[in-house]
Amino acid sequence: MSDLEAGGPERRARITADIMAKTGIDEPMIERLVRLFYQRIQAEPVLGPIFAARISDWEHHIAKLCTFWSSVALMSGRYHGQPMRMHVDLPVDGSHFDRWLALFASTAAEVCPPVAAEHFVERARRIADSLELGIATAQGRIAAPRHSRPQEKSTPLLNGVACSG
Repeated sequence: MSDLEAGGPERRARITADIMAKTGIDEPMIERLVRLFYQRIQAEPVLGPIFAARISDWEHHIAKLCTFWSSVALMSGRYHGQPMRMHVDLPVDGSHFDRWLALFASTAAEVCPPVAAEHFVERARRIADSLELGIATAQGRIAAPRHSRPQEKSTPLLNGVACSG
């Protein structure tokens, strides 16, 4: 059981209220950010076609993304999906995530006060890192995540020169 679950709905509500008080983020701000960001995604020449090939009902998708970002930014617990499963087969790499993050950061800076934009962008970076690693691993571009690879024996260096003994 997580610490969040241990206190039940009241604890979650307190955490959400605290985040809202510290950042100014609320559900209407999330919706403004998500709508503007995904309008821009649709028009973006590299990312737009990737989304267009998979999303036919944008209103439904926007609603789902608003619940996702509510859970991510406010810890509201509204989202109950599996984002990795939905993204694992996408034809994307690091350059796509760089574009996505740059567009997200500029949109957040435009829509949100600085503290809220920082809060969103920090989480967006974590999401991008997680998805990029998961996708690359699933597609065989990474044999094993760095933290699960056996450590190789290395020769200690002293001032850039291998030391013996």
